[in-house]
Amino acid sequence: MFLLSHMLKKFIRTGTLRIYDADGKFYSFGDETEPVVTLRFHDKSLAFKIFKNPELHTGEAYTDGTLTFEDSGVYDLLTLFGKNRHSLGSYPLQNVLRKVWKAFRTLQQHNPAKKAQKNVAHHYDLSRRLYELFLDEDLQYSCAYFRTPEDTLEEAQANKKRHIAAKLRLEDGQKVLDIGCGWGGMALYLASLAEVEVTGVTLSKEQLEVAQARAKELGLDHRVKFELRDYRDLDGPYDRIVSVGMFEHVGVGHYDEFFTKVKLLMADDGMALIHSIGHMSPPGTTGPWIRKYIFPGGYSPSLSEVCAATERAYLWVTDVEVLRMHYADTLKAWRDRFEVNRQEIAGIYDERFCRMWEFYLISAEMAFRRGSSMVLQVQLSKECLAAPLTRDYMHEAEASLPAPFKALETETQKMEA
Repeated sequence: MFLLSHMLKKFIRTGTLRIYDADGKFYSFGDETEPVVTLRFHDKSLAFKIFKNPELHTGEAYTDGTLTFEDSGVYDLLTLFGKNRHSLGSYPLQNVLRKVWKAFRTLQQHNPAKKAQKNVAHHYDLSRRLYELFLDEDLQYSCAYFRTPEDTLEEAQANKKRHIAAKLRLEDGQKVLDIGCGWGGMALYLASLAEVEVTGVTLSKEQLEVAQARAKELGLDHRVKFELRDYRDLDGPYDRIVSVGMFEHVGVGHYDEFFTKVKLLMADDGMALIHSIGHMSPPGTTGPWIRKYIFPGGYSPSLSEVCAATERAYLWVTDVEVLRMHYADTLKAWRDRFEVNRQEIAGIYDERFCRMWEFYLISAEMAFRRGSSMVLQVQLSKECLAAPLTRDYMHEAEASLPAPFKALETETQKMEA
């Protein structure tokens, strides 16, 4: 406990961390202000493990039950971490660890086609029922767009789809590609707005099955097709390309490959919209716990990394928007629904799985609420004049487009008629 105590004295400057070690000995760190977090260790080796790699082993210990809370919880702990995170990074051992992780990040994010599918399956081929229990009705598993604090999750996800559609400027007769289509919600919405032909690709078999069934149910399967394919295997041209929440899985060593392929797939007067988690700090690495247990091969880029890659591909960046607290509020809504349905989720998997996902959802929320994470929406084209020269068209289109559920209801009514 000596080494961990030394680090925590340097780390906890604001707030209070109290620990009972495996022998019952009590320690306290910080300035005795809120938040107050009390931990109990149930493994004598845990103190040294957390000293070596606090981000990895704290999450593992909570997941495995060797770390428990008294009169506090994961949210309190990660709030405390968020308030003090900069001082942890300056601790000598942690500073060295971060440099080592960064040196090997290209290897960590090496995502050739076969490995990419395996990484996707790790997270997205879980039970569909799990996602139904904490996502919105459309199964949107990406940042929502809260126009007001009173928006429900369903309303905010509908806002997001309308917001993106407004930037795409759909017209009848266009061919549209959705890279990383998830359960199909975005592709189906776009197909409901205009007489367009939409192709959605995913590497998740579970998502593919759901998306195809939804297209058939809505009577859109004649204009929307979903395929189990890697984006690198596609041929164009497409008038519009959209990718929501997929770029985080590309891997930093594949950015040039991704944007070069997007350019090849895009029609000369075409347009692409890439929506991705990013961060406002310099290029870094994915946290070791998230990388190991939740998103293997995943990484959220800095804006400088994205723009450097688009420049090397000779693509025009015709618009950039940064969404800040929207994902924090999205994750809170997901966490609230997860907790309401925790008993059923534990029945599908087990309590250990619930603790793992609780830690994931809260740590992700804190990355947006107190860390450097944000969401990027980058509009791209081959030609300078492919997009209008002012943003007025986006606001006008967004105000006039129907809500996604209204648009899909209309398509169903057409089919029934």
